[in-house]
Amino acid sequence: MADLRETGPLSDLHRLVWTALMAALIGAGAYLIVPIGPVPVSMQPFFIFLAGYLLGPRRAVLAMGLYLLAGTIGLPVFSGGKSGLAHLIGPTGGYLFGFLATALLCGLARTADGRLPWTRGLGAGLAGVGAAYVAGAAWLKTVLDLTWTKAAAVGILPFIPWDIIKVVAALACARYLVRLAIAPR
Repeated sequence: MADLRETGPLSDLHRLVWTALMAALIGAGAYLIVPIGPVPVSMQPFFIFLAGYLLGPRRAVLAMGLYLLAGTIGLPVFSGGKSGLAHLIGPTGGYLFGFLATALLCGLARTADGRLPWTRGLGAGLAGVGAAYVAGAAWLKTVLDLTWTKAAAVGILPFIPWDIIKVVAALACARYLVRLAIAPR
């Protein structure tokens, strides 16, 4: 199998397709939800972690930004098939913007030679989860006029086990794709 990470006439197109694919998967992940409160459990973080691990920081943030733009202009890509600017300023808006930092941090896990070590990937994924939690809980506190304790109880604590599982699963998938040499560099 040819290494598609090489530079060549189609390498830019290859990276662009992967960026668009990851933006679409982030949107698809928003449909896979379990509503447990004001912030639903979804597969969306899994695809954001995966985007970071596979695309690197710049393209992962671009994929997340493309997803946010699609939802803002009216495509039903936010959780529950919602869209529009109002969703960005609603209770989950902080998490959506925090996911930009998540994509960036996960993107920093790849080494210069394209490897994706477990320890570095787990550290970056957990840092990304932390960034999303901080932004999300802060916005949740503001929008719903909650105390910090209540915002953490509603917007962070129920999601910790799920997000740890998603980080590990996304890292395992990314490592597999990198090993197959089909993931972009």
